[in-house]
Amino acid sequence: DMVSDNRTLVTEFIILGFPNVREVELLLFVTFLLMYALTFTENVAIILVIGMDYRLHTPMYFFIINLSFLDIGYTTVTVPKMLANIAIQSQTISITGCFTQLYIFFFLGSTECFLLTSMAYDRYLAICNPLHYTTIMDRRACLWLALGCWLCGFLAPALPTAFIFRLPFCGSNIINHFFCDSPPLLELSCQDVFEIEVINFVVGTTVLMSSFILTVISYIFIVATILHIPTAEVRSKAFSTCASHLTIVTIFYGTAMFMYIRTKTIQTFDFNKTVSVFYSVVTPVLNPIIYSLRNNDIKQGMRKVLLKQ
Repeated sequence: DMVSDNRTLVTEFIILGFPNVREVELLLFVTFLLMYALTFTENVAIILVIGMDYRLHTPMYFFIINLSFLDIGYTTVTVPKMLANIAIQSQTISITGCFTQLYIFFFLGSTECFLLTSMAYDRYLAICNPLHYTTIMDRRACLWLALGCWLCGFLAPALPTAFIFRLPFCGSNIINHFFCDSPPLLELSCQDVFEIEVINFVVGTTVLMSSFILTVISYIFIVATILHIPTAEVRSKAFSTCASHLTIVTIFYGTAMFMYIRTKTIQTFDFNKTVSVFYSVVTPVLNPIIYSLRNNDIKQGMRKVLLKQ
């Protein structure tokens, strides 16, 4: 056995969360609660409006619905538990609960990577190949693309999570983070984790870089095509449809790459926590605002739905 008898195995973890200063905790509680409520409301509104307005039953809005479901799931898997930790000062989480949270978080995060790539491909077809857009991006193609994103996202974290799950944890059981993330978990194992760090790095890099590179390639073609559009008005309209997607891509990939494409975990976990807040709490709040709520079609759809009531 890799764990000697005089060391007790950990059966639950304590999630440290944020500084234990009550005033700061209350401020964080209110901030995260508002952000979670906003994320939930915005995304549910978008799903309902797109679902109820037939004019919005297009590939772009179909992918936006998928993104909304992802953002709801993404925040729900971490924020309510974090709010409970602050509110009732109960910071324990069972090993099973911890690994479930870890797996679902990475499943949804990976799916979002692939979905952002599909959205970039959709924009590429719409701008670079408009004449064949409707025949290529038909309902069947949309469903297969979305299904592929969810399936790849589901499979991506399976191997790293399985390996971490088999690790023995003994000694300290305090996770210096606000959810069960792999870097702070690996810190707690009483076994050499180098191989698992390499697996984590390879899987994380493959998911992030493959989807990021494909997204960038789509945008190189898109920008090249837009620059050749003779009229300034059409050019600016084409740019504005892509600007929102590019903003989301930049925030999401920028913070996620910083966190996960590193072989060795940086020791300043407090800094890591701040970065994690960006892609796990801030991005899902911004996505609907940047992507959909500024969009005239969605605004008209909302008016239509509200006036119907």
